[in-house]
Amino acid sequence: MAKNLLLEYSEELATKCELLCKSISGNANTLFQLRKSSSSVFANITEAQYPQSLADMLSKFKIARKECAETESWLKLLYNTKVIDEANFKTYRNLCGRIQRMLISSCITIEKKIDNK
Repeated sequence: MAKNLLLEYSEELATKCELLCKSISGNANTLFQLRKSSSSVFANITEAQYPQSLADMLSKFKIARKECAETESWLKLLYNTKVIDEANFKTYRNLCGRIQRMLISSCITIEKKIDNK
């Protein structure tokens, strides 16, 4: 069975963000938003594994991409307010970047398939 790295990375992001939120004392709203956006990345990529159509898959991936950017912004806020250190921020930012690049590539591929129909 082939590995689905995008799904694995999104699960890793959601899990790590949840564990981070449990381990730090930050603004409750910021932590809530971080949990919400990171889990949405994972949920939308999971849903995209069983699409109703290519357009549905594309939509889920685009939502996941936006949620991933939002996750990165909440992490940056935690870093800027000194709730997390630079090493933690860079680790999470790099994971978000990896997911975003994979999503961008996937969206381009799906859009080409849709255009060729």
